[in-house]
Amino acid sequence: MSLTQEENDTLTRVGPGTPAGEMLRRYWQPAALIEELPTGGAPLPIRLLGEDLVLFRDEQGYPGLLGIHCSHRGADLSYGRVEDGGLRCIYHGWLYDIAGRCLEQPGEPPGSSFHKRVRQRAYPCREAGGMILAYMGPDEPPLVPAYEFLTVADEQRYNSKIFQECNYLQANEGNLDPVHVPFLHRIYARHNGPPPSPAPQRVDITFDVEMTDWGVRLTRMDHPEPGVSHARFTNFVFPNFSAIPAGSNDGYTVNWHVPIDDEHHWKYVTVFRRDGPVDPEAVRRNRADLTDGYRLRRNRGNRYGQDREEMRTKTLLGIGTDFQDHDALATEGEGAIQDRTQEHLASSDRAVVMIRHQLMQAIRQVQSGGEAPHVVRDPAANHFPSLVVFGTTLPESADWRQHMREVIAASERGEDPASVGADSGEGMHPMPNPSGRVWK
Repeated sequence: MSLTQEENDTLTRVGPGTPAGEMLRRYWQPAALIEELPTGGAPLPIRLLGEDLVLFRDEQGYPGLLGIHCSHRGADLSYGRVEDGGLRCIYHGWLYDIAGRCLEQPGEPPGSSFHKRVRQRAYPCREAGGMILAYMGPDEPPLVPAYEFLTVADEQRYNSKIFQECNYLQANEGNLDPVHVPFLHRIYARHNGPPPSPAPQRVDITFDVEMTDWGVRLTRMDHPEPGVSHARFTNFVFPNFSAIPAGSNDGYTVNWHVPIDDEHHWKYVTVFRRDGPVDPEAVRRNRADLTDGYRLRRNRGNRYGQDREEMRTKTLLGIGTDFQDHDALATEGEGAIQDRTQEHLASSDRAVVMIRHQLMQAIRQVQSGGEAPHVVRDPAANHFPSLVVFGTTLPESADWRQHMREVIAASERGEDPASVGADSGEGMHPMPNPSGRVWK
C-alpha cells in the first residue's frame, strides 16, 4: 500500500515543529565527526534537522552547539573567536559559553546585567564513537545508548560520512531492502568462469521481518548455490540508523542517516570490530572515492561516471564496485523526497512497510506527549543483547529460522552467537567475503 501525501510529508519533513523533526530531536544525533573539530580548531558551521548551527570547542576542549546567528544583530558566529570561556562574536564582541549563556557584552555600560537576560540557542553535546553527538530535544537529554560501536576503543572503529542529495528516510529504507543486493550490487568479477546473465531472472531469497523494542529485525536467507544457504540479520534501529553484517562476525557496519534538511542528509558510516583493530588503509581502499568535503566524486552531476561497457563485462550498474556509490545512485535517483504516493509495494518490501509503521507510531507518541520509543534513561536498561548483527553459512537442509532464534537467545545469555550449532557443524562459518569489502 502506498502512502498518502500527508503521510509522506509527516515522515520526511524534519525542521523545527514538524512531526518527524520533533520525534528525531528526542534522540542523540551525530553533528560531526570528531576529526572535523580538532582541539584548537576553527568553529564549524553545520546544518542539522533544518537548523543552521555552529559547532565549536571551548578552551577546555568541550564541544558546544549554538544557533549560528548571534542574538544581538545576527552575525555569523562560525567566524567568531574561541576565547575567555566561550565563543565571541566578531561583530560586537558578545561572548557565549557552550550552554548558550551570554558572558560578556563589551558595548554595554559598566554594571549592566543585560547579558544575564540573553540566551543563545544551545544544544548539549557528547563525544562517543568518534563522533560528536547532539541532543536537540526538550528537557533533560537521555543517556547516550551504549551500542558496541560507540563504546569500543578508537582503533576498533573507522568512521566516515557521505553527503547525500536526498531525504534521510529513503536511504535508510534501502538498508533493509533484501532484493536490491543481487541487482544493484551485482559484480561479475566475483564469479568464477564467464560472467553470468547480467540480471538474474529470479532472486532466491527468503526472509522474515519482526518488530523489536529497538526497531525492526530483518532475517534474510540467500541460496547462492545448491546445498548452501547464507543467513544474516540486518537491523533498523530507532530512529534513523541500520546495522549490517560486514564479512565476519567480529563486528559490523552502521549506516546512520542524519537529516541536514528535508532534501539532504549525511550518511555516517562506521566500520566496527569487536575483537581487534580496524585496518584503516584497508577500509580506505574499499570505500567510495570522496572529496575533502565528504562528497562522492561519482555523483548526480557526472551521472556517477556510469560506463556502458562496464555494464556488459564487470558490473550490472556500470559505476564501479563500491556499494556506497551504488546506493547513492539508487536513492538519490528517487528524487529529493521520494513520492511514495506513486509506489507499488511488493511482498519483498515488508521491512520497509514496518519501518514506516513504527516511525508513524513514534511520531504519534511524541505528539501525544509521550516518550519516544527506544529512548534510554535507565542505566540498567542501557544494553541491547537482542540487537544482534550476524551472518553465517548453513547447510541447505538446516532449519535456518530455528538456528537464528538460537543465535538471539545465545546473545541474550551473554554467549558468543557464533558458537550456536558448533557441535553439529552448523553456524561455524561466517559468510564468504570474496571482495574483501569491509563495509557495505
